Amino acid sequence: MLRSQAAAPAPRRRHRFQLRHLLLHGLLLAGSGLMLLPFLWMLSTSLKEPAEIFTYPPIWIPSRLAWENYVEAVRAMPFGRFYLNSLVVATGITVLQLLTASLAGFAFARLRFRGRDALFLLYLATLMIPFQVTMIPNFILVRYLRWYDTYQALILPPAFSAFSTFLMRQYLLSIPLELDEAARVDGASSWRIWGQIIMPLSGPVVATLTIFIFLNAWNDFLWPLVVTNSLEMRTLPVGLSTFQGQYNVQWHLLMAGSVIALAPVLAIYMMGQNWFVEGITLSGMGGR
Repeated sequence: MLRSQAAAPAPRRRHRFQLRHLLLHGLLLAGSGLMLLPFLWMLSTSLKEPAEIFTYPPIWIPSRLAWENYVEAVRAMPFGRFYLNSLVVATGITVLQLLTASLAGFAFARLRFRGRDALFLLYLATLMIPFQVTMIPNFILVRYLRWYDTYQALILPPAFSAFSTFLMRQYLLSIPLELDEAARVDGASSWRIWGQIIMPLSGPVVATLTIFIFLNAWNDFLWPLVVTNSLEMRTLPVGLSTFQGQYNVQWHLLMAGSVIALAPVLAIYMMGQNWFVEGITLSGMGGR
């Protein structure tokens, strides 16, 4: 009798638990749908004829799929050159920023020297400075070095990042220090510990940073616009802005070009999404 009374509330609790899960999944699905709307609108507009873009009520599926928008978008400007510039710049920034962030993160997480924590806090404080504040000094430096309208101007200034250093340090703190001590007993230098012990164990955070850095570099518009002048040095985001005139915007071509520009970013994210989630999780848990 007592056992049956104690077991009675269990179905109600299970029912409430399932209801909460249903509500949570419903909210997540609704949020995901809202975030996908701009992407779906871009895809839909890239296949519309100009007369259908601003019809009311809006048309999501065009009456005729205008695939020629993609051909016209590629022919309207030196798309291949812009694509190559974006690949070179984004890849160069990613490689250099990974190198500088891993070295700085290793120093802040694994080495002991006077003023280390204060220097790290000072380094982190630079995250509070907006890019617009540092843009003019960087531009003056680029002009002084005669790098204007070159790959050096596009790649070298963004090769250092306080955020990447912070993420790398947080991950490296989660690796046991006993590995370093054992390596030093065997006579290994700090460079050897960084290159042969720590970096091979840092796959998740390296994959995470690769996605972050490449996305930012690929989508960056302001800095390439400031430091380039010739058509040959323009990157893809700056090149796509040519579809936006003073009085009108060629939305169908702009959206078609944006869909083409999105392909490498999606490919990189799809390849590294598992490492991306793992790296974010581990770097968030690694504080000391």
